[in-house]
Amino acid sequence: MTTISPKPKLVTVFGGSGFLGRHLVQTLARRGYRVRVAVRRPDLAHHVTYLGNVGQIQPVQANLRARWSIDRAVQGADHVINLVAILFESGKQTFDSVQDFGARSVAEAARAAGTKLTHVSAIGADLESEADYARTKALGEQAVHETVRDALIVRPSIMFGPEDHFFNRFANMARFSPFLPLIGGGHTKFQPVYVGDVAEAIARHVDGAVEGKRIVELGGPAVLTFRECMEEMLEVIDRKRLLVNVPWPVARLQASILGLLPNPLLTRDQVKLLETDNVVSAEAIKDGRTIEGLGIKPRTLEAILPTYLWTYRPAGQFTRKVEG
Repeated sequence: MTTISPKPKLVTVFGGSGFLGRHLVQTLARRGYRVRVAVRRPDLAHHVTYLGNVGQIQPVQANLRARWSIDRAVQGADHVINLVAILFESGKQTFDSVQDFGARSVAEAARAAGTKLTHVSAIGADLESEADYARTKALGEQAVHETVRDALIVRPSIMFGPEDHFFNRFANMARFSPFLPLIGGGHTKFQPVYVGDVAEAIARHVDGAVEGKRIVELGGPAVLTFRECMEEMLEVIDRKRLLVNVPWPVARLQASILGLLPNPLLTRDQVKLLETDNVVSAEAIKDGRTIEGLGIKPRTLEAILPTYLWTYRPAGQFTRKVEG
C-alpha cells in the first residue's frame, strides 16, 4: 500500500519581498514550507521565487487597504505572517492605513480562515508616542490582540544584514561625504539584531516551537549608541570620517525640508523616533521574552557587518574582515 505524504504547510507572508521578508521566505523554504508572498506589486517580486525550489514560492497580489485581496491571499493558508510597515507616508500609503487598519484587516482575515498569526511590530511601539510610526505600530498590536488572541507579536530593534537600510545607507554616504551626521548628538541607543535571527524566531513560531499569546522583543547581544554604530561601520569599511553632531532643533528643520522629497533621507517623524532609545525592555528581559528566551544565540555586528559592507572599502582594499 502506497502512503501519500501530506502537502507541506502553506505560509502566507504579507510584505515578503522586503528586507526581512526575503530572509524569512528563504528560511521558511529551507524548512520545506510552501510560501505565498503577498505584495502590492507581484510583478516586481519574482526575485523571491529563486529563494526556494521550483514552484515552492508564489508571489500574489494583495493590498492591505483592500480587504478582498487579503482574504484571497490568506485562503488555504496554514499560517499567516504580517511584515508590512512603512518608514514614511506616500499618497494613500499612510501609517494609519498600513500599520493600524492594515494590521487589523490581516488579523481579521487570519481569524476568519482559522489560521495561526505572527505579526511583526517594532521596539518602541507606544500608543502615547508623538511619532506616528510608533503610535500606529502600537495600534496595530492592539488590533491583533483583540482579533487573534493566540498571535505572536514580534518587536525587533533595528535590523542589520545584507541589503539593510541602516548600515548600507551610511556606508554609502561615507564613500562620498567627508562627514556623517549624528542626529541629536548620536546618543540614541540601539540594540542591532541580525535579520537572519529575526527570521529564525518567526519561523520557530510557524514550526510550533514558539508559543503565541505574547509579545517578544528581539535585540542583538550589544547595546550601542548611534555614534558607536557609525564608528563600528567606519572601522569595517576602513574609512575615516568626521562625525558631526546635529542638535535636535537643526535635525527637525532639516527633516521638514528633506521630508518633502519622494524618497526622503529624513522625516520629522523619524527624528521623533530617534529621541527614544530602541532597546529591549527590562520587562521583556525579566520575563524571558527575548531572542535568547526563544533559544536563539544572536549573532554580533562584528561577525556579520564585514560579510557585506566590505564592498564600501576604498578601491584596492576589498579584503573581507573576518572575526576571530
